[in-house]
Amino acid sequence: QVQLVDSGGGLVQAGGSLRLSCAASGRTFSSSAMGWFRQGPGKEREFVACIGGNGGSTYYADSVKGRFTISRDNAKNTVDLQMNSLKPEDTAVYYCAGKLVSYISFNPDEYNYWGQGTQVTVSS
Repeated sequence: QVQLVDSGGGLVQAGGSLRLSCAASGRTFSSSAMGWFRQGPGKEREFVACIGGNGGSTYYADSVKGRFTISRDNAKNTVDLQMNSLKPEDTAVYYCAGKLVSYISFNPDEYNYWGQGTQVTVSS
């Protein structure tokens, strides 16, 4: 069993920055691709970013490319999402997710473990 704990959300003004963190426990973290997804008010859950097991591969949604950066520390079993130049449309609950395999994917159905979510609110 894998447990994921998300943290780092909050309220920020447009143009500001936040750093989300996800702490994982329960299995060999380095063999798991990790991703971040978000769900805004009245919206479907959508892909944000993902990173391969060894950190060498990353993929971003077009809406966040150039503003968000995903990274991982396999020694600490953590994956972070640095969010810069935040916009009101980035407001959502952000979820960390993990896969049983190391290759990346933007499909939420391929993720096996989910964090509890952390709220990010960007004011205009």
